[in-house]
Amino acid sequence: MNNAPTNARVLLIEDELLVAGMLRGMISNLGYAVAGTAADLNEATKILDGETIDAVVLDINLNGKMSYPIADELAARGIPFIFATGYEQHSLPAAYEGCPLLKKPFRRSALGGALADLLKQDRERPDQPAAAKQDYDTGVGAT
Repeated sequence: MNNAPTNARVLLIEDELLVAGMLRGMISNLGYAVAGTAADLNEATKILDGETIDAVVLDINLNGKMSYPIADELAARGIPFIFATGYEQHSLPAAYEGCPLLKKPFRRSALGGALADLLKQDRERPDQPAAAKQDYDTGVGAT
C-alpha cells in the first residue's frame, strides 16, 4: 500500500549519476514527485529557489565534500531532509544528531518509510526539527 501524499515533492541531492537514477526511480515508484536532482550545493540552491520542495534525500558526501552546508540551508528554509551515506561507520556531527539517516545500499521500502515518517513529522510539527535520530533498517538492494 502506498502512503505517499500525492502532492509531496522530493529533491534528491546525490553526486553519483547511477545512484541518482536508481533513487529517482525509487522515489517515483513510491508515489512521490521528484522535484529535481542536484549533485552539488549550487545546483541544489537553484532548485530550492525555483521549486516547491516538501522533503530532501541528501547524500552526506558530494564529490569529496561534506554536504552539511546544504543541510544548514535546508534547516534554515524549514525543509525536512534525510541523510544518505554509503559509509559503514558514519556518525553525524552533534548538530545533526536528530536527523534521519539511511545507510546505502537501502531498499525502496526503507526509503519509503523514512520519507513517510519525515513528512508526517513535518506535518505534525512544522516549526520543529525531527525529535530523534532514526536509523532505518536499510537492508540491501533496491526492492
